[in-house]
Amino acid sequence: MGWMRLGFGNFSDCPNGSRQWIWDVFGECAQDSWDEASVGLGLVSILCFAGSTFPQYIKACKAGNMDQALSLWFLLGWLGGDSCNLIGSFLAHQLPLQTYTAVYYVLADLLMLTLYFHYKYKKRTSLLSAPINAALLLILGTVFFTPLLSRPDTVLPSRSYFRGRTLLSVEPGNKPFTQQEIVGFVIGSVSSVLYLLSRLPQIRTNFLRKSTQGISYSLFALVMLGNLLYGLSVLLKNPEVGQSEGSYLLHHLPWLVGSLGVLLLDSIISVQFLIYRRAAIATSENEPLLPS
Repeated sequence: MGWMRLGFGNFSDCPNGSRQWIWDVFGECAQDSWDEASVGLGLVSILCFAGSTFPQYIKACKAGNMDQALSLWFLLGWLGGDSCNLIGSFLAHQLPLQTYTAVYYVLADLLMLTLYFHYKYKKRTSLLSAPINAALLLILGTVFFTPLLSRPDTVLPSRSYFRGRTLLSVEPGNKPFTQQEIVGFVIGSVSSVLYLLSRLPQIRTNFLRKSTQGISYSLFALVMLGNLLYGLSVLLKNPEVGQSEGSYLLHHLPWLVGSLGVLLLDSIISVQFLIYRRAAIATSENEPLLPS
């Protein structure tokens, strides 16, 4: 991600750039309508991610049962996935908007966990120590190890000055991974696994409770929309000069799996919302208006 090391440089470094404001703000070289659409979808996905958490915050404050409605392992898995996503995006030279999204979501996860422990603290103080220690270790590891791992590339130094992408390449081929990108790729893969696994405890919690009460459906609906747009923004971006589409997809594969792969599991949670909401409505209609 050359823009992070060199401060974006000059717009002249972006040949055939069509939108200078994209270069100035995000450090991305948008050379055609596909690149512009990629940035646009990426921005909308960030808005979806940003808006998804607020309904859950409001729901938690009103219902006061966030510790029962949401699985702790779901929240910890989400935080772990977002933390790995942030580190991996930085090391593997992912698109700038991917890194911005990861930063926001780590902060949102921490706030969500704070609310969870707030309501948990009122009921079971003794159970707080282990989850809090795990979360703190993960956060501290994210903060301290990212600068240590983000060293300059050791492969292809002559190409690090410019990372614009274009469909026009003379001899597209495979772009080799640098050592730093390999570490980022592995961490990104771990992030994708954590994203997928994090949904399973929440699906189990909903099933055991036979209810989704205390959970805002807007949380999952906007996350699904954001992940879809996020994945499309990556797919629409043009490969680098001389890089084949297959090589480009390989470099972004963990993040595509993490965004598009969880759509299936989030769809299962959406079905749970429909089933349990209908069951709750049917139960309330069958209850007598006056006690016998």
